[in-house]
Formats: sequence, C-alpha cells, structure tokens
Amino acid sequence: MEVKTKSLLDNMIGVGDMVLLEPLSEESFIENLRKRFDHNEIYTYIGSVVISVNPYKSMLIYTPERVEEYRNRNFYELSPHIYALADEAYRSLRDQDKDQCILITGESGAGKTEASKLVMSYVAAVCGKGQEVNKVKEQLLQSNPVLEAFGNAKTVRNDNSSRFGKYMDIEFDFKGDPLGGVISNYLLEKSRVVKQPRGERNFHIFYQLLSGASDDTLKKLKLDRDFSKYNYLSLDSAVVNGLDDATNFRTVRNAMQIVGFMEDEVQSVLELVAAVLKLGNIEFKPESRCNGTDESRVKDKNDLKEMCELLGIEQSVLERAFSYRTVEAKMEKVSTTLNVAQAYYARDALAKNLYSRLFSWIVNRINESIKAQAKTRHKVMGVLDIYGFEIFEDNSFEQFIINYCNEKLQQIFIELTLREEQEEYVREGIEWTNIEYFNNAIICDLIENHQNGILAMLDEECLRPGTVTDETFLDKLNMICAEHQHFESRLSKNSKFLNDHSLPHCCFRIQHYAGKVLYRVEGFVDKNNDLLYRDLSQAMYKANHTLIKHLFPEGNPAKVNLKRPPTAGFQFKASVGTLMRNLQTKNPNYIRCIKPNDKKAPHIFTESLVCHQVRYLGLMENVRVRRAGYAFRQAYEPCLERYKMLCKRTWPHWRGPAREGVEMLMADLQVPAEEFSYGRSKIFIRNPRTLFFLEERRRQCLQDLATLIQKIYRGWKCRTHFLLLKKSQIVVAAWYRRYAQQKKYEKIKSATTVVQSYTRGWQARKLLRELKHQKRCEEAVTTIAAYWHGTQARRELRQLKEEARNKHAVSVIWAGWQGTKVRREYRKFFRANAGKKIYDFTIQRIMQKYFLGLKRTLPSMSPVDKNWPARPYVFLDGVHTELRRIFHLWRCKKYKSKFTEEKKAVYEEKLEASELFKDKKSLYPSSVSQPFKGDYLEISKNPKYQKLNSSFDEKVLLADVVNKINRANGKGTTRILLLTKKNVVLADQKTGQVKASVPLPDLTSVSVSTQNDGFFALRLKEGSASAVKGDFLLSSEHLIETITKLHHIGSTASDREQLNVDISDEFLVQFKQDKVCVKFIQVAPKNGNSVSCKRKNNRLLEVTVPASA
Repeated sequence: MEVKTKSLLDNMIGVGDMVLLEPLSEESFIENLRKRFDHNEIYTYIGSVVISVNPYKSMLIYTPERVEEYRNRNFYELSPHIYALADEAYRSLRDQDKDQCILITGESGAGKTEASKLVMSYVAAVCGKGQEVNKVKEQLLQSNPVLEAFGNAKTVRNDNSSRFGKYMDIEFDFKGDPLGGVISNYLLEKSRVVKQPRGERNFHIFYQLLSGASDDTLKKLKLDRDFSKYNYLSLDSAVVNGLDDATNFRTVRNAMQIVGFMEDEVQSVLELVAAVLKLGNIEFKPESRCNGTDESRVKDKNDLKEMCELLGIEQSVLERAFSYRTVEAKMEKVSTTLNVAQAYYARDALAKNLYSRLFSWIVNRINESIKAQAKTRHKVMGVLDIYGFEIFEDNSFEQFIINYCNEKLQQIFIELTLREEQEEYVREGIEWTNIEYFNNAIICDLIENHQNGILAMLDEECLRPGTVTDETFLDKLNMICAEHQHFESRLSKNSKFLNDHSLPHCCFRIQHYAGKVLYRVEGFVDKNNDLLYRDLSQAMYKANHTLIKHLFPEGNPAKVNLKRPPTAGFQFKASVGTLMRNLQTKNPNYIRCIKPNDKKAPHIFTESLVCHQVRYLGLMENVRVRRAGYAFRQAYEPCLERYKMLCKRTWPHWRGPAREGVEMLMADLQVPAEEFSYGRSKIFIRNPRTLFFLEERRRQCLQDLATLIQKIYRGWKCRTHFLLLKKSQIVVAAWYRRYAQQKKYEKIKSATTVVQSYTRGWQARKLLRELKHQKRCEEAVTTIAAYWHGTQARRELRQLKEEARNKHAVSVIWAGWQGTKVRREYRKFFRANAGKKIYDFTIQRIMQKYFLGLKRTLPSMSPVDKNWPARPYVFLDGVHTELRRIFHLWRCKKYKSKFTEEKKAVYEEKLEASELFKDKKSLYPSSVSQPFKGDYLEISKNPKYQKLNSSFDEKVLLADVVNKINRANGKGTTRILLLTKKNVVLADQKTGQVKASVPLPDLTSVSVSTQNDGFFALRLKEGSASAVKGDFLLSSEHLIETITKLHHIGSTASDREQLNVDISDEFLVQFKQDKVCVKFIQVAPKNGNSVSCKRKNNRLLEVTVPASA
C-alpha cells in the first residue's frame, strides 16, 4: 500500500512555512526551527525558499520512493523537502521554458555541498533515460568527487569543507534531458596550500595520494607515505575519523576516468601535486656577498632535484629563480638578489599559483568533457554552491571579498524576491503596495564603487609607486570613507561617538546587512597583488612538462608583457559581476543552509549559533518581505477542495466554477473582507491568523465528519448484521421444516410397508396351506403304489443275488488268493524305494508351486522396471537369477519390436549424449527427459523461412535459435542455426539471410563448460576459408542436442575425422587474429539472475553461471 507524505498544513510540527509563523519574532523563528529539528524535520519553507538544517546523520528521506512522491507535485502539496524545490525548478525549466538557478548559501559545515548533490541527483533521477543521457548524467555526477578532492579540505567546522565557490550550469534539451554542463569556480583558498590553521588539513588530494596510491606510483612520483616528511601537510589533523583517504583516492581515479581524463593527463596532474609537496620541502640559507648584502641559497638540493626531474626543469634555472629577481622597465633589465624571507615568499607564491592554476585547468578540462555537443539553444539550470557570510575572530582579505559576494547575492535575492512578488500580484490583478525593506545597495557601492570603493582604493594603492603598506591603505580609507554611515575605524567620523575600545588601530569595521564585521588590514595589499616573480614564470615555461608549459603562458619570452597583471580583487569583482548578470537572466530558487552546532554531532541545537546564522542569512528580512503583502496564497481548486466541508452549500460536491465556490465559502464563514483578496486564479490571505482560523475550523469539521462517518458505518454494520441473522434464521427454519416433513413421510411410508407386508404374508400363507394339503393328497396315492412296487422288486432282487453268489463264489476265492500273493511281493519292493519317491514327489510339488506363484507376481513389461519377486528357497537361487535375465531380455525384445525407425534414431542419439556428457556437464541431467525435436522452427512449414529452406538441397537435421556472442562487449546477437549432413549455417532471424556457412570438414572440435549453461564454441580448422573471421562463440537452449547431432554426423561419416568435444571451464577462442579466453565462474544465485557474459578486457570474456540449488 502506498504511503502518502503528509501535506504542508496536515499534522504540522511547528510551522512548515515561516511566512505563517505567528507571532513573528526572532525567538519564535528559532524556536520553530528547533522544534522541527528535534522531530527530524530538517526542511522549512519561507515562501519558495527552503531552509535546510544539517542533521549530521543519515536520514531515510532520500529514497527512490520519496523521489517518486515529490515528482510532478505542487510545491506546497507535500511537507517541506529539498526535492520539492528541485522538482519545481526542473518542471518550470522543462514545461515553461524558463532558465533556472538554485542558490545554495550557508557557512562552512551547514551542508551546502550535500544540498547541491541532492538537487543534482534528484534531477538525474526524474529526467529521461537512455544510453547517451545516462552517460551525461554520470559525468555530471562524477565531476563532484574530482572537484571535492582538489578543492575541499578538513576545517575545524567541517571535515569536507568546500574551499572554493562553484557554479554549475546544467544544459537540457527541449525534452528536459541533460545535454551537458559548464562549471565556474570562484576564489580557491590557495593560501591553504602553504599554511593551515591549527586543527585543519591541506586539500584532500595530498592525503589521498599518499594513502591510496600504489607503491609503484609513489616511486615514480618520488614520494613517501609518511605525512611528516612534508612541510606543507599539517600533522595534528592528518587522519580524520570517518574519512578513508585510500578508498577516496580510488574513487577519484575512477571518477576522473568516467569524466573523460586520459591516463597521461591523470599522471600529469599527480606529478604536479607531488611537485607542490616537494616544493614545500625546499629550504633556504643566507649567504653574504662582497657588497654586504645577503643572498639566499638552497640548503638541501635533493628535493629541488626531484621536483625538477618531475617537471622536466633544469635545476640551475629554478635555483637561480629562487635567488634572483629580474625587474624590467622599458628597455632596461635590473637583476636583484633575494634574501631568505623573499625566497620563502617566492617559493610559497609559486606553490600557491601552481596549485591554483592546476585546479582551474582541472575545471576547464571537466568542462571540455561535459559541455553540450549540440549547438541548438539549450535550457539551463544553474546550481550555485558558494561560501556563506563569514564572521571570524580574525577576518582578512578572503573574508572581505566573500562577504562582498554575499552582499551582492543578498541584493539580488531581495530584488528578485520583490520582483517575483510584484509580478505575481500584477498577474493575479492584486493591487501592489510598495514594501519597505533594507536596501544593501549602499554597502555594495561602498565596496565596489569605481572611484571611491574599497576595492578600487585597494587597487589604486597596489599600483601606485613608492612605499605601499597596509597602513597606507587604511589611511586612505579613513580619508575617503570617513563619513560613510556603514564604515567605521578609529579615525573615521562615525567612531567619534563610539565608546567601543575593542576597535584596534589596524582594523576597520563595515556594517553589513548581516551585522558588523571587523577586518584586519594586515595582508590586504599582498593578497590583492598576488604576485609571482617573472623569473619563476619563465622557469616554469621552460619545463619539458606539457601541462606546466600550458599553466604558465606568461613565461614565454616571446610574449613578454610589461603590463601589471590584474589584482585578485579586480578579478573577483569581475567574476561576481558576471555571476550576477547570469543570475539576473534566470528564475532564482534559494536554499539556505544552517549548521545547528559546532560539534558536528546529531540531536544538538545551539540556539546562539543558529541565531547568528539566521541574522547574517537575512532570513527574518526575507520573512518580512514575504509577509509585507499577503502571507499566504493558494489556487482556487485546491483551496476549495481543502475547505469545502466548512460550508453546507459547497459540501460534499460543488458543481460550479472553483472561484465562486471559494467566494461562497468565505462569505459563509464571515471572514472580514480586508483579510483576503481574490486574484484571477488564486485567493490571497493577508494574515496567518485567518489561515489558522480556517485550519482550526477544518480540523473541528473533520472530527465531526469522522464522528458522522463512524455513526453511519456502525448503523450500517448493525443493520447488515441483523439482516444477515434474519436471513440465516429463515434458512435454518426452512431447512428444519423440510427435515421434519421428510422424517414424518418416511415414518408413514415405513408403517404402510409393514401393514402391506403383513397382509401379503397372511394371504400367501393361506394359499400355501391349501396347496400343501392338495399335494399331500396326491403324494399319498403315489407313496402307497411305490411301496407296493418296491416290495415286489426287492423280493425278485433277493432271488437274483442269491443265484449270482452261488455262481461266482469260486472266482472270488481265487482272486482273493492271487491278490494276497501280489501284495506280499509289492510290499517288499515299496520298502526299498520309498525315500526317493517321496523326495521326487516333494520337489515336483515345490516346483509346481514356485512356477504358479511366479506367474501371478510377474513385474510389468517396462524395461526400466527393476522389480522381481523374492526367491522362496535357497536352492532355487541360480534358476531364479536366470529366469530374471531371460524375462528381461524377452520384454526388451518385445519393447524394441514396437520402435519406429525415427524413435530408434532418437534413442541412439540419447545414448550418444549420455556417453558424451553424463557426469561431465551439469546441464545434462535436465536434458534427459526432453525429447530431441531437431526442427524447433518448423522451417519447412513456416512461410517466413521458405526462402532460407529452399536454399538447401539436403535435409535440415536441426533448426534452432541461438545467440552469437560479440567479443567486444559480451552481448549476444540472435541467429538461426541450421545443421545438415554437410554444413553448419548461421542466418539472420528477422530477414533469413545467411550470415555464415561452415562445411562440417572445417570443424575440428567443440568446446563447452562443465557448468549449467548453454555456451559452446565451434573451433574451425586453421587455414580454411571458414576460419577467416575466427571461431564462433554461441549460446543455445538446446546445447546437448546440438552437440550430440554434430558428433553423430561426424561419427557416421566415413570421409572425415570424428568431431572432438572438449569440456572445460576455461578455453581459448580465436577471433580473427586474437585469441580470447572464455572463463566460466559459478556465483551464488540471486533473485532474477541468469547466465551472463561480460568483457573484462581485450583478452578475457567472463561468463557468470548461477550455482544450482
């Protein structure tokens, strides 16, 4: 049974949409988030904005079933979820042809990266299918592990913190299927390469390479697994609980292969990563010159040598670049020495630039692989995963430009939100009233103004001649921005009335939309310059490593550009401007990520931390803008469907237009007119209290309706039960009356029968007595006459006997005497042979009894019936056995005499199959009971194969459908296998066209496995015309019959050798010029699995066979 997710307004935990929060305050806002977080409700809406609270645990709310629940559903129809926003954005792009962008913001550890993955995985799940589409989706998804390895690091706030901003444009065709994408990266934290704060790590790829690469790979890269041997890797947090660097390295290698990196490109990238590690181990020592200045020299040249060997650079060239700096001005070149501090600065600058440019190259390389190939117009969905607003104890240049980017995002968020609100009001015909809100354009202007902006003054300070320090930059800010109401420093006019002694002299403070942030100017100038000495660029360009030469094009001596490269602030400002213009052209969707605690633990909600994030994300400002007009709006149809039970005239069915039904509903409920307005397709409700009033009335009404339904159901159930009892009573009574009448009828019938029998008996006895009396009278006369005649006869008989006795007396006496003599002689003879005669008589009777018993208990005439009567006596053992043999031969002869010639041939083939496969192949026992049919396609009768049948003169012995295995991918192609006495033919199943014809003399052997599969290989004679394309690897459901017929034809033919049958789980098959090993592996059976063939490499095809149960 399908489980439906609850609606936004059904059984709410707290408030699902903050716009409906009443009363609205910062405390109630945070309390609502806490209540929902405690009940595992991590998503909350602010209108169309999704607030996501990181649960720090796995949750079962991202299953395929949940994807289907949110697919093609209204945004407010179900409970808040990130899938609802992703689905709304995807459907708007697909159906309304509107380009979309999803802006994901929040501080480190709030779950921005996971949110972007969930959005991309949802879009990949709901868009179209197909081989090419799946390939594009896989490449887009697999770009994440690569970018995370090179751009993410472990921080005190997050074990997988993105240290760069990412914006991905996913391009779709008109059907909504992904075509490709473009990734833009912003402000990689390259300072992390050379130095990490305590408790944090360098970028993941360094640790993954040392932990997961093979010993051979590390040897080629001249690396060691010990983290402590590299200065750029922090040791206090090298190992992170729950993070398997070795496994992740294999995942990254696989992802790079899927995205499209060639093997040599992967090797080049790893060589550059190894070079960065080697670069950090280079140390310098001072060396005094004759003019009294110090010059830097490399202490231990071993790491320098290994790095130069990796990159193909001459060691002397790079060593000189670390010791000297060449300055060009017009036509002059001046070479100055570098002291130790400058050499270390140059080394770190090279490491940062090398890694930063490598990261940018990886992003561009991924873009080349995932970009859309078609040149038609594409629909675009952008996903922005960028830093949130940052307020640390020590805020520097990085925090300044990150917060500048967030100011721009907040500005566009307010503008687009207001514009969306205004467009909806105009579209619905609702009067628009101006909304008062804080416009942070004045803060953006303070930072980015071309003349008096902080970035412009920083660039101007970096470019001016003379001594430039962070202090001179701060003095310039104090002079120009002193009167700005959002700028504060110890010397600005806005600080004169401040009693805040925590503002140091080397700092300035900006009042951002999210609060005041104190910036320390130390390092602003150097980080903005981001200089790399030209000598190092030229040394890198001279490398034989193709990727290094590509990363440092400015080092080309033929293209020397004396113009100063743009500053980091200028480049980031330009990138932000491009991003803002891009976002302005798209329909925005927002995800605000919040971190509930600093311990990265589940079930902990730190209110102060959440309050801080709510302020700098501007969530309260967002709610106020959303609530400034109408807090809630809903289309007429779902509104009427939800609340129609509150009015008798709209319940249960409203036949008219939905708007008229809503108007009648609101009039019946007597809701004040100023609390709502009617749009063209929606009703707008001004105050959340009105909505809660409707929900409360609906809840009470649902309870009343539930009571009514229960009452009606119980009444129906009782009536049904009563009617059933009544019907049952009628049936029982009817059956009882029938039974009683039957018994009464049977009793009357029995009594009638008794009376009739007594009457008939009396009449019969009376008639009998009369007949007996008449008979006795007749018999009396006869008896008297008989007695008289008898007396006369006896008298005459006595006379005759007397005469006879007298005549034969002598004869009788003589006969008696002769008899006496004979008996005397015979008595002697009988006593001498009595034992033998008794024995012969006994044996004769036993044999007679044995044969008669055997006749009654003979077994059936089936030759396979092994039953035989038990032996009655031991001395009959030989006879019993011989009779059993004779009987079996006789019934076999009888059984064989019934065979036709066809049936005889089938049994001969069955016998031959037994000799070939019995106890050798697991498939044989299941084929014993199956008759050998031969022509499974009825090729002579089927009109589809009439043309194919007519092409053969001889009789077709076997016609069956087989699969011809392709060596490239292990997949099968359906073919028709025809076997005659001279040829084996393979034809196309659909067209009947002959694809291959092999004369039987060209067949040398057949190879099969011992498993329960249908694969077999036809081995062809080398040098024959049929062997040009190599052997055939086929799969058939009638393997036993096919090979038996082939073997039978070979054994009966006199002009060729007998066909060999090789049975082995591993054999070679010749495909054109290559020999491929076919290997059979037995696996545990699973639901629905079957025999499958897969290509492992160019020399191996692996066939997996489920084990027999």
